[in-house]
Amino acid sequence: MKWAILIVGILALLVAVMAAVGAMLPRDHHATRKARYHVSPGALFAVLAGPPDWRTGVTGYGELPDQDGKKRWWEEDTHRQKVTYELVEAKPPERLVTRIAQPGLPFGGGWTFEISPLSSGGSELRIHEDGEIYNVVFRFMARFIFGYTGSIETYLRDLGAKFGEPVAIEA
Repeated sequence: MKWAILIVGILALLVAVMAAVGAMLPRDHHATRKARYHVSPGALFAVLAGPPDWRTGVTGYGELPDQDGKKRWWEEDTHRQKVTYELVEAKPPERLVTRIAQPGLPFGGGWTFEISPLSSGGSELRIHEDGEIYNVVFRFMARFIFGYTGSIETYLRDLGAKFGEPVAIEA
């Protein structure tokens, strides 16, 4: 019984330290990564604007009614959490802006996708994340465990797999 109390106490202390450090970190963060693909900007844009069924972390998705003239959809992740998104801007084939449109989550923000043609005939995709992490424990974990760029890098790798090509991710 003493060991159980000790273990619970240590875990509580660990969470308290994580929360204290997380509270000192800024709520907002910015992250950017880019990669090149051997497909045209139009083909790349079509995949980005289409269903996310090619992404490894998405187990389900569905369209929602437009709100204030903006396209909306939900995605379900491997933890069975559904998140609602909205399309803020679409300028084919060079720019796409999305954002989380679901209040009450421990995080929020948006992604800006910028597609540039390459002289080789392929495309370069740069993803900018402007994120917010409201929960101080999640803020600690994002900064020190997962990293701010982890989701972007997974997305870029999944996109490479969709096109059947390896991806070199750059800052």
